[in-house]
Amino acid sequence: MNCYETLFVVKPTLTEEEIAAQVAKIKDVLAKVDAELLATDDMGMRKLAYPVEKNDRGYYTILFYKANGDAIAEIERNLKINEDIIKFLTVKYSNQKELAQFDKQVAAANKSKAEEPAKEEA
Repeated sequence: MNCYETLFVVKPTLTEEEIAAQVAKIKDVLAKVDAELLATDDMGMRKLAYPVEKNDRGYYTILFYKANGDAIAEIERNLKINEDIIKFLTVKYSNQKELAQFDKQVAAANKSKAEEPAKEEA
């Protein structure tokens, strides 16, 4: 199993519930292809570097996971056919330096997720 990171951008015209449903769809695809989801980083609404499909902004989400190489084709196929996803990028981490950075990013994503409920309770 290799380590991967998939960044995808959802259309800004969707509601929060619709965005959550799109993220859940991709997580379901990961589960179907036996990928191990390690962390999710919801980066929120951001400005795009250039307009894509007449959109200047998009909702960014990064999924960190471990999967077999053949699973990537199925994940990317689902991202391509989804009309609400305007961009995506999959990165494979292979050498030791990259894997160390991958572990740091996973830890940071999990840490920020753990801090969110603490802020809501305060």
